[in-house]
Amino acid sequence: MTIHNTMRAIPVAAVFFLTGCLARPHLDKQSFIFAPPSPSAPGIAASSRALGIRSLEVAAPFEGREFVYRTGESSYDHDPYAEFMVDPAEGLVSPICGWLREAGGFKAVAETGSAVKPDTLVEIQVGQLYGDFRPSENATAVLAMHFVFFDAPNGLPGKVILQRDYSGRIPLKARTAAALIEGWNQALAQILGSATEDFRRVDANGPKP
Repeated sequence: MTIHNTMRAIPVAAVFFLTGCLARPHLDKQSFIFAPPSPSAPGIAASSRALGIRSLEVAAPFEGREFVYRTGESSYDHDPYAEFMVDPAEGLVSPICGWLREAGGFKAVAETGSAVKPDTLVEIQVGQLYGDFRPSENATAVLAMHFVFFDAPNGLPGKVILQRDYSGRIPLKARTAAALIEGWNQALAQILGSATEDFRRVDANGPKP
């Protein structure tokens, strides 16, 4: 094999190494969005609080659109053939607001451009967002989030009501990108359910604004 042909083979080999951890029937690029399952429990009576997302950030290793796979104890890869339609930080806002609105517990959930003036704010940080495809582990969707809820009677963050970390690991039905986004969506719904339940309990037992 000539040097020229050898160099042309390197990118091809890299692609097959990267995608080898997934069952991939084709190499067409796929795009996905977050769509957590609807809350299973019936909505509870709304409180007098209106919630707004003050900020939502994704940790640098996972903030890009390409899916990230953990392939070893300290090694990760990006999949050039599976991606989010928009950056994860942007793509998470609307589904989270929709889930919280449907779950109840708030008078309203304000999104960007809304005329609703929130009196409660939340900051969300996503610390982990990857598919765990280590050879020695069962394939799982991994999602970890940090929530800080603030009392904001004047629209500005004041006293912290709740600050807590949440994480989910969902076993995958198949080693595919489609199964991975389904796992992330399930993990997101579980985390939101736990966070809102904790918020309601702490807010109900704490001093009222």
